[in-house]
Amino acid sequence: MTDQMLHTPDGVRDIYNGECKQKLLLQERLHDVLRQYGYRDIQTPTFEFFNIFGKEIGTTPSKDLYKFFDKDGSTLVLRPDFTPSIARSAAKYYTEDDMPVKLCYMGNTFINSNAYQGRLKETTQCGAELIGDGTVAADAEILAMVVESLLSSGLKEFQISVGHAQFFRGLAEALGESVENITLAIQELRELLANKNYFGVEEMVEGMHLNDTLKKLFSLLGSFETQVEELAEAKSLASDYPNILSAITDLEKLGSFLRLYGIEKYVSFELGIISNYHYYTGIIFAGYTFGTGEPVVKGGRYDRLLTYFGRKAPAIGFAIVVDQLLSALSRQKITLPSEEKNQMIVYAENKIAEAVEKAKELRAQGISVSLIQMQEGRSKDDYLSYAMKDHVSKVEFIEEA
Repeated sequence: MTDQMLHTPDGVRDIYNGECKQKLLLQERLHDVLRQYGYRDIQTPTFEFFNIFGKEIGTTPSKDLYKFFDKDGSTLVLRPDFTPSIARSAAKYYTEDDMPVKLCYMGNTFINSNAYQGRLKETTQCGAELIGDGTVAADAEILAMVVESLLSSGLKEFQISVGHAQFFRGLAEALGESVENITLAIQELRELLANKNYFGVEEMVEGMHLNDTLKKLFSLLGSFETQVEELAEAKSLASDYPNILSAITDLEKLGSFLRLYGIEKYVSFELGIISNYHYYTGIIFAGYTFGTGEPVVKGGRYDRLLTYFGRKAPAIGFAIVVDQLLSALSRQKITLPSEEKNQMIVYAENKIAEAVEKAKELRAQGISVSLIQMQEGRSKDDYLSYAMKDHVSKVEFIEEA
């Protein structure tokens, strides 16, 4: 019981002092980018009804959700993911909108999984959702926001890997009668791709009775960076496979739009990307940088998700995992500069009126002021040391006359 009074549960942690300040600065920077692109803030509840994140929608598995009951006996869950919540809100509040709706958010998500040992179960996410626009131009805008957001954080080296959900689905459909147990084969392929086991994929495909065209298309799953020339070749091979052809055509077009934004060096195509969120229907992407093995950003297109909430509308979005990004910045020794003006006033007990008046004047000028009353037995050096530890730029003493 004593330990529980001082320690946090597994998977959550306190964030304080300089790290907390850096996190808040980071969140402000990320939020500013989203607002500059014309996205409006939305806040959804921390917990929702269980079916919002149900199996049919293709979000987090039930066993990984934090579940509890309300007084009416309804099952509630702490949100593991923002996208279904935003989709529900958009279907409810923007039914009359026949133009694109641009929403952004900041908040915490919760995943209760043993697979997350050593990782946080509560994380802060900052993201955006573009609803009502099914164009490749919308895909490009979302990726441009991702790149600009990461650049605003201070990162200089990172890579956004982009795949397409229809590419793998098209390959799975093309297997047809070539495989005895198609469901089992697709599941095994998904697991191999999720673990980046491309040798396993190659070995499995070799054991199937596939034509040369399909084998060549399957080989693209094992590339960390598919070149433009490879996309063009794949396009010529995919003429008999509509979903595969559509995916490659979209990626080719996306590449040309990325060049308009000048961000093509930060983006690479990786056709073997698989997401645990099964609601994705178009491009899927994840962003990586040094200092963390987990993606700092993830997202994709989900054109059918809103139909579960009674509205038909294409959509795409992304979420930056603020905690992962903060960890990466720390390990790369990147510190966000603080423009905060702060000062400490240390005053004698009988000088409180003068100290308070001085603090009011400084605060009116936008300066942060901390008031500290002098204690017997403490020297000026003690207060200067305290101020340095608290990153205070200036200390003023108001002593007895």
